[in-house]
Amino acid sequence: MTDFLGYKGKRVVVSGCFSGMGEATARLLIEMGAEVHGLDFKPSALPLASFSQIDLRDPASIEAGVKALAKNTDSGRIDALFNCAGLAGGGAFPALDTFKVNFIGTRHLTECLLPLMGEGSAIASIASTGGLGWSRRIPVHIELLQTKGFDGALAWAEAHMEHVAEGYAFSKEAVIVWTQFMGAQLIKRGIRINCSLPSPTQTPMMATFHATSGKEVVDAAAEPLGRYTTPEEQAGGIILLNSALAGVINGVVLPVDGGFMGGLATGQVDISKMMGGAKAG
Repeated sequence: MTDFLGYKGKRVVVSGCFSGMGEATARLLIEMGAEVHGLDFKPSALPLASFSQIDLRDPASIEAGVKALAKNTDSGRIDALFNCAGLAGGGAFPALDTFKVNFIGTRHLTECLLPLMGEGSAIASIASTGGLGWSRRIPVHIELLQTKGFDGALAWAEAHMEHVAEGYAFSKEAVIVWTQFMGAQLIKRGIRINCSLPSPTQTPMMATFHATSGKEVVDAAAEPLGRYTTPEEQAGGIILLNSALAGVINGVVLPVDGGFMGGLATGQVDISKMMGGAKAG
């Protein structure tokens, strides 16, 4: 296979590699010839270069995982980071747990790995169409982004549970605003950061989304495609964002949604069907 995406021999890290989009991302990267190092709460069955167990709700666990990863790579350079780990919302998990995994822990993991990343490296995170409310409360998110470290962000969240709510939508909004904010910061070091907005995807979390948001709401977010996407289709989006072909694509929030955003903008998707619950992706 021609290595036009530039992953052959590159050292990459995938969080959430146990299942779903993260597993699909790690598997495709292995097939592309990358040296793939996995991080997750549950062990992966993939032939990874290394695996470190981490709990994104626990900063000590994240830091220990990064230390183990650095040891496994002989403190070598990391060319790309894929932030794929996440929890569903809607009350499926404690709100703060969802917010920790989806944003606070993801940010802390990224900050811990940045010293191993240099010019030409890239970061891609999975957000969601469930975070489309980000533009309505940018000042709130900027205040959150001013916090320092895991504990600082957690203290802010505990003091602002009216924004955190059930944890999912606000966490995905935070990933979107953080991506755009850090894009302007990290590019000065030659590091790119982007995120994707998946539409509903057929992963092990889908049953939880149906139970908490309602199948009708989730199905409405799958229009106009008319079906749920696959983990492999979602993996393709973030693999492209972190690839050599992406060049100067930076600070971008990329819809990987079969036309949902375009349909919404042009009045071809009925948003009223989604008002009964949180959108899922």
